[in-house]
Amino acid sequence: MPADRPEGIPETVRLWSLTEDTLLEAGDDDTVVAITWWGEYELAGIPGPVRESLSRMVLGPVSMGNLTSSAGGGADAWAGALRKVLNRLSGSVVHSLALNDGRGPVLSAIPVTPSPVFPTDPVPPGRLIKLSRFSAMRPDDGGLLLESPRARYRVALLRPLAVTVASSLAGPVTVAQVAEATGLAAPLVADVVAFLVAAGVVLVADDWAAFAEDDDADLAVWSPDDLMFHARSRTWQKGGPPDREAHRAGEEPPVVKQITAGPTFPLHRPDPAVIEATDPTLTTLLEHDHTCPEVTERALTAEQVGELLYRAARVRSIGPAHLPSGPGHEASQRPYFSVACLYELEIYVGINRCAGLARGIYHYDPLWHTLTLINDDMGVLDGMLDVAMIGAGSRRRPSVLLTMTARMSRIAWVLGSAAYATTLVHVGALQQVLYLAAKAMGLTAHAVPVDAGDRVDRSLKLEWPTEVSVGECVLDYPYSR
Repeated sequence: MPADRPEGIPETVRLWSLTEDTLLEAGDDDTVVAITWWGEYELAGIPGPVRESLSRMVLGPVSMGNLTSSAGGGADAWAGALRKVLNRLSGSVVHSLALNDGRGPVLSAIPVTPSPVFPTDPVPPGRLIKLSRFSAMRPDDGGLLLESPRARYRVALLRPLAVTVASSLAGPVTVAQVAEATGLAAPLVADVVAFLVAAGVVLVADDWAAFAEDDDADLAVWSPDDLMFHARSRTWQKGGPPDREAHRAGEEPPVVKQITAGPTFPLHRPDPAVIEATDPTLTTLLEHDHTCPEVTERALTAEQVGELLYRAARVRSIGPAHLPSGPGHEASQRPYFSVACLYELEIYVGINRCAGLARGIYHYDPLWHTLTLINDDMGVLDGMLDVAMIGAGSRRRPSVLLTMTARMSRIAWVLGSAAYATTLVHVGALQQVLYLAAKAMGLTAHAVPVDAGDRVDRSLKLEWPTEVSVGECVLDYPYSR
């Protein structure tokens, strides 16, 4: 950063460090092995001063000037060698900006991808700047964290100066306007803004005052929440909880949720021999054209509900299981797919028209193959059925509504921060099995969006967010005109 500033304006200093999870091991001769989040890097032919500099960067942020001053002769060649190493380890290099007051960094850019580039170009004078619409700020470790799913870095705002500048970039402004609004020196604001631009959380307009992000058709289909969820769950970006064992606090959650309140009703168990003899083939089911079903007024039977749940969701067996590199856990076997046989999904059955079962909301126990009445408030049931009716694009309430929930502690016990993304995969797997089993029985099962606010959570008496609703399915007969 420029040092020839007017008197009284603080000078900014660039600092470098390695992420806290980076380990360095000395190899043979001049070899250093860097063990990082992204893998191991064998660095051969590393001069002694470079090895020493890397060791210092493991301890915390340091300036290149301090590193080169300790190198003695050949500082330029040494600095070039260090930069090559840092470029190779860019996914583990933290860039920081500090003032020359000895009080530590103002803000730090922490990499979240394996090979990010951190450009150092200044923002052209008078150019408009603003936060990306995908940027979000949240508390983290006593400070504020600014991140965007489009950025290759997340930025820790460590001092009020950084927070003041970042929060002034909600709309298109110039560096001069930010400086005037905040009372901060323009050169200081320019350095902080350039740092945020380099991290990817702040945008710079073109010569015509337009931002490329605003006119990007590919980005227009994404909401900030959806793109952040994708970036943090589908890709292997850093960002889980600081304590990797936090999700394993307490005892292992049970394989099956225990419901004791309310009357319990045993369900019909179909004869496997009859199913085998009468079912259409899988190819027949898959090759049959899909249609948008219409809700009928025909009542289902308790026997049909029992057979469908038995075929699609019952517990076949319980036993130990584990991921190849994960801890062991108690698991179950059921007809649909679940990673590591965790089966965190619960099924609640809303009965509207069903011979043999009274109207109400029931919980399905897949181990004992029973239904337990949990809510007999007809107004609550009708409210859920009405939303399902609207979601199905119908004028009739469905006969039976299945609601799927997830016990997050059950799946997070093994998968940690990947739990929710995996749960959505499991919902799709269960929906598909329900769809095929229903079709084989001459019924229809189709997904509908139901949850309006916290309606489902209240109706099912869930302890949110311990257990959350994740999907719905309507059961019916095929519509015939």
